[in-house]
Amino acid sequence: METIFDAAIIGGGVTGAAAAYRLTHCRLKVALLEKENDVCRGVSKANSGIVHGGFHYSAEKTLKGRLEVRGNQMFDELSEELHFPFQRCGILVVAYLQEQLETVRQLYQQGLANHVPGIELCSKERILELEPKLPDSVCGGLYAPGGGVVEPYSLVFAMIHAAELNDLVLQKNFRAASGIWTGKYWEITASDGRSLRARNVINAAGLFADEVSRAFGAEEFRILPRKGEEYLLDRQSPARPSKVIFPVPSPHSKGVLVIPTAGGTTMIGPTAEIVEDKLDTGTSEENRTVTFARARTMVSGISERDLITSFSGCRPVLEGKEDFYIDLSRKIPHFIQAAGIQSPGLTAAPAVAERIEQLLKETGLALLKKEKFILPKSTPSLREMDAKTADRFHDLDPEWTNIICRCEKVSEAEIRRAIRQGHTTIDGIKLATRAGMGRCQGGFCTLKIMHILADECRIPLEEVLKREKDSRIAVGRIGDTREEQNR
Repeated sequence: METIFDAAIIGGGVTGAAAAYRLTHCRLKVALLEKENDVCRGVSKANSGIVHGGFHYSAEKTLKGRLEVRGNQMFDELSEELHFPFQRCGILVVAYLQEQLETVRQLYQQGLANHVPGIELCSKERILELEPKLPDSVCGGLYAPGGGVVEPYSLVFAMIHAAELNDLVLQKNFRAASGIWTGKYWEITASDGRSLRARNVINAAGLFADEVSRAFGAEEFRILPRKGEEYLLDRQSPARPSKVIFPVPSPHSKGVLVIPTAGGTTMIGPTAEIVEDKLDTGTSEENRTVTFARARTMVSGISERDLITSFSGCRPVLEGKEDFYIDLSRKIPHFIQAAGIQSPGLTAAPAVAERIEQLLKETGLALLKKEKFILPKSTPSLREMDAKTADRFHDLDPEWTNIICRCEKVSEAEIRRAIRQGHTTIDGIKLATRAGMGRCQGGFCTLKIMHILADECRIPLEEVLKREKDSRIAVGRIGDTREEQNR
């Protein structure tokens, strides 16, 4: 008899992952439907990785303000359970002109109204004490010690991995093309003809939430892609600040930030421009020049010589509304909208999942907690080991000390483990292990990773993918490259 799921989540980004993690704590049959060949392929992958401080939006007037404050509070327990990179390094909003101080005071008052712990209005002397890499020309600012940074893809992978340990059914390459309500459940059909049944559907499709809503006959709305370009500096850059540096925001953007990432590098950006194409992930020399010029006025020592890569992603803006849309559909039964989850969506994700759970209760679904929830074991990385620990792991498996990625010190064992957890492309391995994220951007390790993927997946080297199904790296007949890769 075909399984009828209690909930089918459409979208494998941070919203869908958080919902899957929370719902698999209950005695439910849960499926996650992802249109790509791996999770975290869209908005969440290109996220700035900031756990926001809870002062940019009113918790009284906006849903995203309430969920940002609540989500921030949930990260300590979440990181303790799932072991993803997370640091409460603090956030500074810096006034570089006297006339910006009034906006800073408004943000401070909003933070107080939102009950943000430890928020502080800073003089020039105080803000320079907190971050010596700021220029001496600063006028003051705001300090939110509870803000921080997280590795966004590690967060998504960790939540989905834990959910799978607790019976989540993950369907990849499942592009939900239509949904028909039978009176008892949804019959969901993918573009390739596959189908499954679910009593409830959660639309967490990010940039494509409007298209999913339309395919199921739910509300009509439009998602506008707001593209943001980001620029990553080498981990040896002397400009790396100790805290996340915000400028004073404009009405439509928080501006260019300087971010000490959870992975040890420094990121500057993002830009913010509405584009037509939801798949537009290009970067431009013009935006790079402007972004670096702004960043140089914010933090001393920033240089384009330290740039190792650039990338961009689009945030899903709900047309006509700068807020989240999380509610039961008013047009169709047992369908939850989780749309327009732009910034601060990553921070809010655990709280968004909490709200989704509450909405499912309103449909009449019984949410009984499991007696036992399996948490994943802490997964070590070679770069974090001391010599004695590395020796011990080597004795168990010599692949632990066979370094594949020199820049990020990633071992063969870590890469094989990531493949066995379902990351079967070059980009998937990159996000899961950081292999290829360093100074050389995969120049030394890509071929080695290709051989490991071919071995683990039992496919020819020519069939190894960079990302999508049509992204083969090698074209034509490939000879024996093993001798070359070992040089």
